[in-house]
Amino acid sequence: MADSRRRFLFAAAALLAAAACSEKPEEPRFRLTDVTGASFGRELALFDHNGQRRTLADFRGKVVTLFFGFTHCPDVCPTTLVEMASVMKELGADAGRLQVLFVTVDPQRDTAEVLKRYVPAFHPSFLGLTGSMEEITRTAKEFKIFFQKQPLPSGGYTMDHSAGTYILDSEGRLRLFAQYGVGAPTLLHDIRLLLK
Repeated sequence: MADSRRRFLFAAAALLAAAACSEKPEEPRFRLTDVTGASFGRELALFDHNGQRRTLADFRGKVVTLFFGFTHCPDVCPTTLVEMASVMKELGADAGRLQVLFVTVDPQRDTAEVLKRYVPAFHPSFLGLTGSMEEITRTAKEFKIFFQKQPLPSGGYTMDHSAGTYILDSEGRLRLFAQYGVGAPTLLHDIRLLLK
């Protein structure tokens, strides 16, 4: 009787172990658009607002958010930067593992000096990126970003541009796309998943 009970317990333990081994770890449940494996968004070569040449490799080890905009933007750009500042605050000690990049699509007005005043005003760690129009156009194309100068009736101009944010993981791989207006809580949720 003891032998049959021992055999039963051994068989049950073996079945439980096999079941545990066959279970796949649960994949992260992103709320944003998962673009993992995309064939674009792999390169960037611009200057930050301190005049330092930057590529995506410079930020390995950090999750990176990348947004294209311009400092004269009346709503979309400052709203996005305010949301990212809120995310930084909520991350607490993990905030140092996130890098927010703001790429200007208006290098004519957004000089390094202008970006240096504007971008870190939202958070000291945020970096503004600029370059020649050719470099910015190449970067925008790499990330499938549309932008175009639009004359204003009163004179001057504004910039039409794609308003989403890309998020790259700590290995520099493009992982997520956030449409404008998703809100800081959704961004925070997915960024925390990437930081795990």
